Amino acid sequence: MTPYYQDDFVTLYNCDCCEIVPTLGRFDLLLTDPPYGIGNRMQGGTWGAKAKYADFRAWDVAPETELLTAIVALAKRAIIWGGNYFTLPPSRCWLVWDKQNAVPTMADCEFAWSNLDRPAKRMSLPVGVHTHGHPTEKPLTLFSWCIQQAGDVQTILDPFAGSGTTGRAAKDLGRKCVLIEREERYCEIAAKRMLQEVFNFSETVERTSAPTGNLFLDA
Repeated sequence: MTPYYQDDFVTLYNCDCCEIVPTLGRFDLLLTDPPYGIGNRMQGGTWGAKAKYADFRAWDVAPETELLTAIVALAKRAIIWGGNYFTLPPSRCWLVWDKQNAVPTMADCEFAWSNLDRPAKRMSLPVGVHTHGHPTEKPLTLFSWCIQQAGDVQTILDPFAGSGTTGRAAKDLGRKCVLIEREERYCEIAAKRMLQEVFNFSETVERTSAPTGNLFLDA
């Protein structure tokens, strides 16, 4: 399959992960944030009932257990956000995002299941603006922290890539990453993020470097 985008660090495919995952080989780390399947329960708070989340409620269908199991088997280490919503093996090391500024109708924290053999860890970060247009976008700092928690990993897979936060974090840390995203509009966002060459974990400093990389290789 021809990549949608590719550079020296990141390869992005625009397809359903079921179509391509069996052909990709093994990775050092699976780091992903799949749909949780919470659907209309998002409407419990006024923020979740906003029109901009209507599309989220339509595609927020949790992956089947068999698919998650197959994906986990592709990597030596695995971190899956929303792991408390899925049927996964017992874990010693849950990663916790403590949301400093969560409103009363929002979860105070989110959990990532992992197969890391180490104590559970927590990172405290505010909930930011969805800067890149994806309704469940995670902070770049959080995903950079996840990669560092996994130790010496050089190749990373994210089969539910969304706006490409895993790829951006991997590239900033000098790691190779394969992203898979079935929605082309999010692939376009992710590809543009990969073109930003200045290493910047907070994404608050303006990037001024000239872009590189090949965009829309299948066009």
